[in-house]
Amino acid sequence: MGQRMWRELAMEFPDVELRGAAAESSLADIEEQLGQPLPSALRALLMETDGIEAKQGADPVWASDRILAENLAFRRNEQFEALYMPFEALMFFGDNGGGDPFAFVRTPERDDVFVWDHETDSRTWISPSLARFLRAALVGEGEDWYRQ
Repeated sequence: MGQRMWRELAMEFPDVELRGAAAESSLADIEEQLGQPLPSALRALLMETDGIEAKQGADPVWASDRILAENLAFRRNEQFEALYMPFEALMFFGDNGGGDPFAFVRTPERDDVFVWDHETDSRTWISPSLARFLRAALVGEGEDWYRQ
């Protein structure tokens, strides 16, 4: 995607808060500590704005430090190991404001976006790309906009 494309896309929508660009070292930390590369679209977005906060408390794209912290928490939680399928194949990057995080599948690497339902442990495909996901997320109504 073109230079500054992600900021321009996000600014098409009201009630969106953007941040400064993520540091390259933060992105390298994510990749090193999770042992998997960031999806290229997510990397490009984070290089323009370190996360996107939307209306109603949803964070469709977390800041880079939260991406790392949340993924490590999911992968290291012993209670989760007993309750849920493994999370290592996923890279969580945002949430719907109601407890369900959005993720890319990293094993095998895919550009599609999925949502993990914390009540059922289902991992459901919701978008073929980050750009389409963002457009839908930023106009969606309610925390379950992707189910409509």
